[in-house]
Amino acid sequence: MWPQSGLLGMKTAVVEKESLGGMCLNWGCIPTKALLKSASVFSYINHAAEFGISVGEAKPDLSAMIKRSRDVADGMSKGVKFLMKKNNIDVLEGFAHLKAGRKIEVIDQNRSQVEYSANHVIRATGARSRSMPAFPQDGQKIIGYREVLSLEELPDSMVVVGSGAIGTEFAYFFNAVAVTLVKFIPGIAPVEDEEISGQLERSYRKQGIKVNTGASVNSVDTSGDRCKVAIKTQLGEEFIDGDMVLSAVGVDANIENIGLQEVGIETRDGKVVVDKFYQTSVPCYYAIGDCIPGPALAHVGSAEGILCVEIISGRDIEPLNYLNIPGCTYCSPEVASVGYTETEARQAGYDVKVGKFPFSASGKESAAGHTNGFVKLIFDAKYSELLGGHLIGANVKELIAEVVAMRKLEATGEELINTVHPHPTMCEAIMEAAVAAFDEVIHL
Repeated sequence: MWPQSGLLGMKTAVVEKESLGGMCLNWGCIPTKALLKSASVFSYINHAAEFGISVGEAKPDLSAMIKRSRDVADGMSKGVKFLMKKNNIDVLEGFAHLKAGRKIEVIDQNRSQVEYSANHVIRATGARSRSMPAFPQDGQKIIGYREVLSLEELPDSMVVVGSGAIGTEFAYFFNAVAVTLVKFIPGIAPVEDEEISGQLERSYRKQGIKVNTGASVNSVDTSGDRCKVAIKTQLGEEFIDGDMVLSAVGVDANIENIGLQEVGIETRDGKVVVDKFYQTSVPCYYAIGDCIPGPALAHVGSAEGILCVEIISGRDIEPLNYLNIPGCTYCSPEVASVGYTETEARQAGYDVKVGKFPFSASGKESAAGHTNGFVKLIFDAKYSELLGGHLIGANVKELIAEVVAMRKLEATGEELINTVHPHPTMCEAIMEAAVAAFDEVIHL
């Protein structure tokens, strides 16, 4: 049951218990990015004098920001409804429970039950904010991303636990107030290249965000007016006060009570087990997105869904290359990456060439006032294969697709160097990083 199947001529239905568009559109990527845009505008206004513009004092209005964020998400959800209708896809409102024999029982809000059957069943149940035993979410003082997207007032201080994409993005957003970022693993943005992670941490500290890495939360006392967060560090136990605690320690897949056990579908470590084309252990039952192993990213789930339906329709396709999946973190400075980090490439046995180009040397970024950050490219020294790209700076999320395409096309470093880039642009930095990797630098 995936919209792509409607385009391939199959009779299709989608079961949705809440709002079309899923977590990303309604409570993740889209509303979050709307809020981050508000934070970006606020930052621009506060630095207007640096661009020769005098303005009055800017004041954040959280309720207005939240309203805009919800309006954007609602508009996108309506767009999905239109696409369903346009492609003759039936939308069944309710909770879907899997049954044997390729059947699904749909339970609506009135508890009415209707059974449907299909030749193929795809499960795309997503994930939810993970609640930790040491500080369970109460929806009031200890909140997850859904609650933070519905706040009516800006707290005076916020403690963010977790420094993955969700944690780092909201730490940036709430930097208008006192923010403390707590992370168990040393370094923030732990899936990124070490140099990128280090640069982001330095940028956050410079912005006034307090960063506690290598620290774990022992408990959160919410009995008083403020939260008292006990954290364990190498120096012992410390305490942090905050009006609220945002739990951003990852997500748990939604696989409970949906009929997996009754049908006999295998799960492992809280995820549904699938083959390279997303079929589960039971033929004709499939799973995609956050409920299976792999990156919990909207564009990954979308790609998996399309490939899954194309296989069902009989097309001859290649499995998804997860090493060429781009990741973006919409903090400030932004982070974007794909492929091997330098450490991973060396551990994989490659002899590498590494090239970096700082945005401080970019004419475009100097003019824009965004000189913080750099592009780092990693190549195989033997064949000049582009192994990975790692970017940090303003708007780098808009650049990473070039690196993804180059890797998809198996372009060499020399081919990237010889690809003429327009000047002055940010994308020049990608070419210049390749030039640096092969010792042909003329602009540094």
